[in-house]
Amino acid sequence: MPASTDVVPLFLRVPRHEIAYVKFVFESYEGVAVVRTVDRHEAVLVVLAVPDMESQARTIIAALQAEGACAPIDPPRTDLDLLGPDDS
Repeated sequence: MPASTDVVPLFLRVPRHEIAYVKFVFESYEGVAVVRTVDRHEAVLVVLAVPDMESQARTIIAALQAEGACAPIDPPRTDLDLLGPDDS
């Protein structure tokens, strides 16, 4: 994954049945972040937030985590193309 200051990648593991829900929640907060599926089988998502919206994205993640819909994780690997095709 090339270093970039344009987006802040925040990785999440979610229960597989919660993938659509987590994406929907972020879509409802228009302009905060874009959510991509990194690995649909492992249910790993990446939240791509611009630096100005990172705090809001982390607040949303904390709320989702409190309800059991996700858990922040370290990047699963370094060769990810975060802006390429979605794995969903």
